[in-house]
Amino acid sequence: MKQPVELPHIRVITVSGRIASGSTTLAKKLAKNLGWELLEGGELFEQIHRELNLDQEMVDKRPDHFDLEYEEKVKEIFQNGKNIIVQSHLAGFDAQGIDGVFKILVECTDKGGDKPEIRIDRLVNRDGIPIEKAKQEVLEREKRHTEKWRRLYAKNDKNWVYWDKKYYDLVINTYDHDKEETLNIALKAIGRKKL
Repeated sequence: MKQPVELPHIRVITVSGRIASGSTTLAKKLAKNLGWELLEGGELFEQIHRELNLDQEMVDKRPDHFDLEYEEKVKEIFQNGKNIIVQSHLAGFDAQGIDGVFKILVECTDKGGDKPEIRIDRLVNRDGIPIEKAKQEVLEREKRHTEKWRRLYAKNDKNWVYWDKKYYDLVINTYDHDKEETLNIALKAIGRKKL
């Protein structure tokens, strides 16, 4: 692994986004470009799901204490970590008020709002799964996530969403930008030269 790039005033970068918005791709590209460690929230949750013998879609069946413990571990990383990229749905939300953390939201929207059909298509092409399974991932799993997290972190506020732009330092729209453009926007925002 190459020598980590030091960024003034930034120790940790979070990358969040709705399912198949492009957040994982951006996080991997940033980690490679900066030589930083990448912590993917999805991998940890998959491990938890396997231990509990739960499908990914069964997020509402996962005991709350797993979510709460996971979020506390992530917050510790934000407080004490250096040269780390954390990619997870709630990373930007969890990092509120912590110095040295730069929060990126990746979205796939146009003037009409979210583009679930594009996110579904990306999932089909990326993972080679049937369209019905991709729809379930993007629509049902996301709905279950949001309902659970509203209950755990937002006092059941029906308007709360982790992709609210107010939680982020930078929002990048992958509907308008390809992978390289997305990376270059992020690099410019953190003070790193473009590729």
